[in-house]
Amino acid sequence: MPTETADPRDGSPPPARAEPRTAEGPARRAHEALGLGRVRLFGVDIDPVRLDEAVRWILRAAREPGLCRYVVTPNLDHSLQLRQNQALRNAYADAALVIADGWPVVLASRLFGPPLPARVTGSDVVPAILRGATREEPLRVFLLGAMEGVAARAGRRVEALHAGIEVVGTRSPPFGFEHDARENELILAHIAEARPHVLVVGFGAPKQELWVHAHLPKIAANVALCAGATIDFLAGERSRAPAWVQTVGAEWLHRMMTEPKRLGPRYLKNAIGFPTLLFDEWRERRELRR
Repeated sequence: MPTETADPRDGSPPPARAEPRTAEGPARRAHEALGLGRVRLFGVDIDPVRLDEAVRWILRAAREPGLCRYVVTPNLDHSLQLRQNQALRNAYADAALVIADGWPVVLASRLFGPPLPARVTGSDVVPAILRGATREEPLRVFLLGAMEGVAARAGRRVEALHAGIEVVGTRSPPFGFEHDARENELILAHIAEARPHVLVVGFGAPKQELWVHAHLPKIAANVALCAGATIDFLAGERSRAPAWVQTVGAEWLHRMMTEPKRLGPRYLKNAIGFPTLLFDEWRERRELRR
């Protein structure tokens, strides 16, 4: 596995692709490939997929050439941000797969209809993809994000646990990297050099979605997954809630108890904003019916 942030000896980035890649391949959008209609909720078109369907599409798309297709995972916090952030709405509109990562989103869909079949989190999707690769058809993966050194530790653990995975690169960019043109070019060049099937991006929302959308023509991966804290989970830096806690929709409580200073204010804000989000959705649907 390559070492983290290993720059070339002369200090210049390795050569990137000369031209953007084109949008080829039958799996450009998941709802088209899977024959599904999207569910419109909170201003976002969400793919009504279960975990196995999402994983099947991603594994297929990972083997196809063309413009990088990316996956976003809206939860309640994202839904509230989308109301105020046009750039984030644009990023969501261009995503190839949009999966509901949050029980409030799923419950709202059941209230308004049509219902989403299940909650599908990025932290469930990525491990399932890793398990889906085989020695005969190994999957090349690049881990981008998390604090310094975490992506490299995650990469070592992934390769130790999954015989079908080749971690071809890891990088944990410094704080504020998104405003540094040279740092972004280095990141893109290292991805191009590694040529992964799957790029796992863990910057947190909305940074990860905005970064992928802004640099999409230069991302030399077949699929990019905007996966939040997944790299931390893969590295063992953080632990997910027990399965039964996830099943009853209380994973947010587990996370808040483990990181109260960071997540407490966010979840309080979300709890306050959720009723307004529901009311606005009801009002918009009522206006459409008139």
